Amino acid sequence: MKSITIDRNKPLKEEAHTGHNRWHPYIEPKIEVLEGEEVLLETRDALDGQFQPSSTNSTILNADAGRVHPLTGPVYVSGAKPGDLLEVEFLDVIPQNYGFSAIMPGFGFLRDIFVDPFLVHWSISEEWAYSDQIPGVRIPGASFMGVSGVAPSPSELIIWTRREQELIDKGGMCVPPNPQGAVPTNQDIANTGLSTLPPRESGGNFDVKQLTKGSKLFLPVSVDGALFSTGDGHFAQGDGEVCVTAIEMGASCVVRFKLHRDEARSKNIRWPRFSRNDYFVDPKWGVPQSFIATMGMPITSDGFNDGENLTLAARNALINMIDLLQERGWTKDQSYVICSVAVDLKISNVVDVPNYVVSAILPEGIFID
Repeated sequence: MKSITIDRNKPLKEEAHTGHNRWHPYIEPKIEVLEGEEVLLETRDALDGQFQPSSTNSTILNADAGRVHPLTGPVYVSGAKPGDLLEVEFLDVIPQNYGFSAIMPGFGFLRDIFVDPFLVHWSISEEWAYSDQIPGVRIPGASFMGVSGVAPSPSELIIWTRREQELIDKGGMCVPPNPQGAVPTNQDIANTGLSTLPPRESGGNFDVKQLTKGSKLFLPVSVDGALFSTGDGHFAQGDGEVCVTAIEMGASCVVRFKLHRDEARSKNIRWPRFSRNDYFVDPKWGVPQSFIATMGMPITSDGFNDGENLTLAARNALINMIDLLQERGWTKDQSYVICSVAVDLKISNVVDVPNYVVSAILPEGIFID
């Protein structure tokens, strides 16, 4: 089996021959594989090893955001051409034994409410994660890669940079190209490479927790060889990853590629797709027998009805779940992290105007008697 192996005791910048942390069409591939060949990709955690078991809340404040998402790759898939559809089959995702979750000021769905850092260390043993910072909870494993994508074309790089700058100019939250912490350090790439924080048409940081072992991801190809990369392993995550982290971990990922020739172009497939033919996780966690749940609707705390606003409905469902967990004895910060790693935000309806409903569902089975 071909592989890209790494030393997780070293940051990406010291092993730049193994990966990158920006999206750019001119990043050199690290390995070439044939269609149907299996390849092992060892990956670092999302913060590039900046958090360790000895780290404290203050470590978060000193973290270098420019090092986020050290990706392993790119992998050059022989024969891949622009217009093809690349099928990526995840044959295995093997976790390391340490993980973390963090509330990071300035990030997360409720970043206006949670303004202080909070770091949770997880011990990963067999199929469970435990933390001294959240005693009485165990989180079942369902390992997957948070970031998987292919390189943008040169024209996509320009278009996507422009549209994100337009969003910034309007007051939106987005991360523009920034050379600080960039790998590779080549200025042409570091100054113009796209941030890995948002996902795009080429894939990236979509944090889809259903992409566990056995899943297939389909990505439209924009450059020769596709230039596939992956990273940001998660041991477990709720649908939403609301505090901006899941249970973050280093992982070893085994993938196999298949090419669907000219399918993206001929069928006008512009966005990622994914599939699987069995359960992505044990059904008792995917569809828990015992759970608690809260609802949210698009109504502000002072009673204003912001009809059909799904974001506000999701926000209210999450706040209501945090309130419920606090009623049961957890702190506000603990509750937020529990939601990020174990609560699923579900769209319950988008037709009952004006009050669409989002539900937050938490399996009772995570609580240790």
